[in-house]
Amino acid sequence: MSERSPSSLVIQAILRQQVVPVFHHDDAAYAQQIVDTCYQAGIRVFEFANRGTNAFAVFTKLREYVSARYPDLLLGSGTIYNAKEAEVFLEAGADFIVQPITTADVAAVCRHHDVPWIPSALTPNEIFHATRLGAALVKIFPGSIVGPDYVRAVLAPMPNVKVMVTGGVEPTEESLRAWFEAGVSVVGMGSKLFIDGEDQAALGARIAQVVQLAATYQQNRS
Repeated sequence: MSERSPSSLVIQAILRQQVVPVFHHDDAAYAQQIVDTCYQAGIRVFEFANRGTNAFAVFTKLREYVSARYPDLLLGSGTIYNAKEAEVFLEAGADFIVQPITTADVAAVCRHHDVPWIPSALTPNEIFHATRLGAALVKIFPGSIVGPDYVRAVLAPMPNVKVMVTGGVEPTEESLRAWFEAGVSVVGMGSKLFIDGEDQAALGARIAQVVQLAATYQQNRS
């Protein structure tokens, strides 16, 4: 298991990055290529989704690969539903845990290991509940259903809540501007970022542009 930074430092790194690629593939070698491309494009936080029967085996190989080649890259595990899954992936070296839901048992496991827990929520009540359980960053999912205006309205009475939106974020200047101006701190991007069959050069160029745009919005907030 890799040596981890304290939870607060990992959260700070995620907030600085502002862009988290969300990826899954059954082939470990291909997943490694994707990580190579993301890292070279400026990504330092990467979420591997726990989807499919081979996900844990791929994550384990990816953890070893990242630790050897990119020690400054944070590798988290997403699509975690229960405490048992959280424990297994944390033992394998996950730097953070992301849920598509909010469960108190996973929150407790992450708190015990001092690892960031990023649960998903949608309504104001759900978002507030997640923060009460200890979430320093809450994922709004699916973002495509609600849109930037909804996030802006929800955050108005909750200005101190940090949110990551996933689902519906396009790798375009228009989409990124809308979400960041609405008040989101981080965007998660999966299928909109990764296109099946696309060459790595095109993917790298798109990711680099997204990273640059996110950095611009961060400077504008400062």
